[in-house]
Order: sequence, then structure tokens, then C-alpha cells
Amino acid sequence: MSLIPSFFGNRRGNNSIFSDPFALDVWDPFRDVIPFPELSRENSAFVTTRVDWKETPEAHVFKADLPGLKKEEVKVEVEDDRVLQISGKRNVEKEEKNDKWHRVERSSGEFMRRFRLPENAKMDQVRAAMENGVLTVTVPKEEVKKPDVKAIEISG
Repeated sequence: MSLIPSFFGNRRGNNSIFSDPFALDVWDPFRDVIPFPELSRENSAFVTTRVDWKETPEAHVFKADLPGLKKEEVKVEVEDDRVLQISGKRNVEKEEKNDKWHRVERSSGEFMRRFRLPENAKMDQVRAAMENGVLTVTVPKEEVKKPDVKAIEISG
């Protein structure tokens, strides 16, 4: 596994945004660039939500790091066309009159990640759980049916 950062994020294996047929994210090379963060903390997007997606023999498993969020602040939805959507909002910390901020690095605002699931996803059995700031969404898979093979006798 390569831990070298790239423009496409830290990805496991040789995957890139171009080889993932299920990703709905559009790569934006400027998405993490905030030219004047001191001007507007409220408008900074919480776009750095990282999601891991692994496939096991039984399910597709998504894990999202959402530190500091409660489960009530996160939504997991599925759409008819096999799209899984994870969204939520992190509110800006209230500023008191006597507070003096030296650095603001934690992002706030809304986030949304969407994933198109393959045909074998059981959309009616999606489960989600949140523990210690990690959201885990499990999408069970249909059992892959092996084709019936019938031997044909060769005459002659």
C-alpha cells in the first residue's frame, strides 16, 4: 500500500478517480484551497470528509471519519437508482466577545458524499452505525448465482 499523497487523495491499491466506475465525486483541484480563511469561517466547506469503501464477500462497507459529530447531525440516504448518500453539517463554534482566536483549522459547514452502488447491492437492507466519530454503513450484497451448466452430448 502506498502512503504517498496525490492529487486524488490517499487511495489504497492502484485505484484512481478514473478507474472507479462507482464514484460520483467530481475532482476539484481547488477544493481544499481557501484563499482568505480569516474572512469567513462560516462559509468554509467541510469538504475533507474521507470515506473508505471496501467490498467483502457479503457486503459493501463504507467508513467515514466524522470526528465531533453526533449521529443526529448525519444523514444516510439511498436513492432508487442505487445511490448511497452520506451528508451532514458541522456547526461553527460560537465566538465569545472576549475570545481571541490564534488559529482556525477545523472545518465547518455542510458535506455530502455520493456513491453509485453496483447491481448486487441490497438497497432495502442498508444499515448504519456511528461509534467514536466513525460512521459505518453496511450494504449487503445479493448472492451471486452461478450459472447452471448443462453438458451437451456431442453426436456423431
